[in-house]
Amino acid sequence: MITETSKIHAPQLLHQISGVKVDDALRLLLNEFPGQVTFSSSFSVEDQVITHIILSSNLPVSIFTLDTGRLFAETYSTWNTTNEKYGVKIKAFYPDRNLLETFIDEKGPNAFYESVANRKECCFIRKVEPLKRALSGNAVWVTGLRAEHSPERKNHEIIEWDETNKIIKYNPILNWTSEEVKRFIHEHDVPYNILHDRGFVSIGCAPCTRAIKAGEDFRAGRWWWEDASKKECGLHAAN
Repeated sequence: MITETSKIHAPQLLHQISGVKVDDALRLLLNEFPGQVTFSSSFSVEDQVITHIILSSNLPVSIFTLDTGRLFAETYSTWNTTNEKYGVKIKAFYPDRNLLETFIDEKGPNAFYESVANRKECCFIRKVEPLKRALSGNAVWVTGLRAEHSPERKNHEIIEWDETNKIIKYNPILNWTSEEVKRFIHEHDVPYNILHDRGFVSIGCAPCTRAIKAGEDFRAGRWWWEDASKKECGLHAAN
């Protein structure tokens, strides 16, 4: 059961898993919160690393993804390949039909290009609201966040309390470098999105993601038409 004591417990857990391997840290969390540890995957290279650790270690961590309805074809291929390789069926959560239909009817299918407010509303409908449903009933949310992703993500801790979702958040590879992620993927033959080989670093919805150029910021390919300080969708707001 998720209570305010979980918030108090987060710093203690951080101390317990400090320096511990990811699979052992997950076992500790599963022991503390049996049946209440879940992992959200967008099929990024980071998420594929964690998926491999969970499934190759036979850890009872539930895995889900948010299907926004506007993902790249290559992302769906990665999802399918992952299911086949590990013999799983990763559960999908979808946007609320009424919310999405109302948004599109009133503002149009590409309204997110017109203003930051519209884009954030689209992100809320397609990602934030489904995430809340996906996390419901869980005590620990495992993510593939890395500090290198953006200045905002450097403010996160490996274990932290997510006040928005009232859940303990575990970011196991927060301090991994891009090279460490790539090395793990290749050493363990982990399936990954081939868009990463085409200059796509951070991959989200197809209309909102582009490849980046040499020297550009990691998040430059996301919502590139907006101010650089607005590169978050609302899933990982720092507390």
